[in-house]
Amino acid sequence: MPDSVEGLTTQSLSLPEELILMLLNEETGYFHQVHGWELNCAVIGSVLAELSLLSRIDTDIEALLLVDPTETGNPVLDPVLKEIADEPVQHNAQYWIERLAVHAESIIDMTLDRLVELKILHHHDGDFWTLAPTNWHTDVLGNSREGTAGQFIKTRISECIFTDTIPDPRDVIVVCLVNTCDVFRFIFELDDEAEGRIELICKMDLIGRSIADAVEHTIASPLLRRSALNKQIPRVSLRRLLFNRHVRHGNIPAIFADLTKEYGPVFEIRPPFAKPMIFLGGPETNRWVHRHGRMYLRAKDYFADFEKVYGASGVMPSLDGADHFRLRKAMGPAYSRGRLCGQLDQVYDYARKFMADWKVGESYPATSLCRRMVNAQLSPLFIGVDSQDLIDDLMTFKERALTTHIVRALPKFMLSTPGMKRRAKAVDTLMERIQSVHTPAQRAGCPRNLADDWLSLHASDPQLMPESNLRFALSAALVASVYLGDAFSFAVYAMASQPEHYEKIRSEADALFEDGDPDSEDFTPSAIEYTHRFLMECLRMYPIVPMSMRDIMNSCVVEGYELPVGSRVYIAQTASHYMEDVFPDPFSFDIDRYLPERSEHRDPGYAPYGLGTHTCLGNRWMDLQLAVNLLMIAHHFTFEVSPADYALRFSPLPSMKPSKRLKFRIAEQRRGLPV
Repeated sequence: MPDSVEGLTTQSLSLPEELILMLLNEETGYFHQVHGWELNCAVIGSVLAELSLLSRIDTDIEALLLVDPTETGNPVLDPVLKEIADEPVQHNAQYWIERLAVHAESIIDMTLDRLVELKILHHHDGDFWTLAPTNWHTDVLGNSREGTAGQFIKTRISECIFTDTIPDPRDVIVVCLVNTCDVFRFIFELDDEAEGRIELICKMDLIGRSIADAVEHTIASPLLRRSALNKQIPRVSLRRLLFNRHVRHGNIPAIFADLTKEYGPVFEIRPPFAKPMIFLGGPETNRWVHRHGRMYLRAKDYFADFEKVYGASGVMPSLDGADHFRLRKAMGPAYSRGRLCGQLDQVYDYARKFMADWKVGESYPATSLCRRMVNAQLSPLFIGVDSQDLIDDLMTFKERALTTHIVRALPKFMLSTPGMKRRAKAVDTLMERIQSVHTPAQRAGCPRNLADDWLSLHASDPQLMPESNLRFALSAALVASVYLGDAFSFAVYAMASQPEHYEKIRSEADALFEDGDPDSEDFTPSAIEYTHRFLMECLRMYPIVPMSMRDIMNSCVVEGYELPVGSRVYIAQTASHYMEDVFPDPFSFDIDRYLPERSEHRDPGYAPYGLGTHTCLGNRWMDLQLAVNLLMIAHHFTFEVSPADYALRFSPLPSMKPSKRLKFRIAEQRRGLPV
């Protein structure tokens, strides 16, 4: 039966779903900060309470009894009910909460998926969730009222707390469970009277009280609490690292895949005259970072010196928590696939203008060619100006700054040489160009671009986006030309070096372009199915950013190893790309990995765009632009790898790209380029 409040009926939700909605903090896009164990216990408590309300179990302080083993049809509830039914010995609620707490994460995942499916929550890249406007309220006459489920549930609970209304038994249980998580003070402004009311409500219902008492008094499992028996972090000798078979090829993911297989998911390297470096590698640590990293890892420390080079502080890559989420939400549309879809005609035009200078029989440096081709599109699309004459200086300066302040492979004075000072001026020149064209009159009638969004955000929220950060934000927009361009160079290499794939991609390209330029709606999953799988395999074998750095802000245990506060961790998220248990025969280029029957990427072991809250915001834009550019080359040209005997090697610092020796030779122009 649906619940009712003041003449309104609501779509029926389970107690786990209502608990998740109550705990969701829209400012951060995640739950209010509840310790993992307390959250797990509360979630299991909500499942037991729902089973009790459905008359499947009965519980009091002393015992939990099975009443009816009949399945409910709810995939969250039924596995718990079955486990209780299969247990020959009777136990109390505290026992079951402790025993079942290890399943809480999967229950949370299923509950979040269900709320997204119901269009109650929106899921954002990086595992953020926000409430979606929905026709949640329906009055007795059938008239819908706009609102959100979370708002309605919190309204119900606030009525319980701040009025003398007699609460519904379900609301009593929600109050009991949320109170055990100690987050009411973050949801509502509580005075002594409200706190007394919460205590009173928690005593109103025997089921709610017994479940809440069990949650509150339960003892943490050794699997979820830090233990005195934490393992010693293995130490990798420098000799072992330097003599790894993949070092001479510069294949960073493969190097750390080998070390992870030999030393385990957490290991340490101690360079001479430097602090120890702790590394995380493999699908288990990827899963931990993706899900729990927001609680324990901080980005700002390692990034601070780099952003200072641009006179900035608190830019998107260095932020965490609520401000980071706010910035991602504000800028999400600027980096979205939808924004690119609305500008495909311009992408075709810019790409063809760039390709018009190619000459059959000529060879071009792979990295430079692909970066400049991408920049010819991104610069006008993102910031409304041409920057081809500046891009080499901008990229060189950026890479030197990264190598100096992030990778720390060069001394700081290397960023102050005469050559670097000259290149640094390109940033100022770029800013002058952007400012000269982004006036209200000149932007009138123009499609909105990334610069418009940054400038608008600065005007509306100068604390979140101060003027001091605009120099970084607007020049860093072209950094995408580096990452996207290098990913493109790997994709072109993979296509040119494997004729069988070239032909299949060309077939999809010719079908798309045979009647003129395709619209965004034409790039359906079936239309570019082969190209999409091909690019996914390129991103697996040739990830541009193979690892990331974070500092430990709260001590934690990962796979049995304690990571102390203040230590720096290097997350080798792409090490699993070369691990046989995740991707069988990992050195084989196999696009069938992504067919539905295999789906080897459906795991945190596939992480070309990073993990967790700092997952690349523009990954869906990048996917489409890579596909469009690869298809256009296949449609118009035949490329060959030059020299013909080239064996792929990586230039790994500060990010992965092909070695300078790789060139692309224009072997054939299949058709003319429309003007």
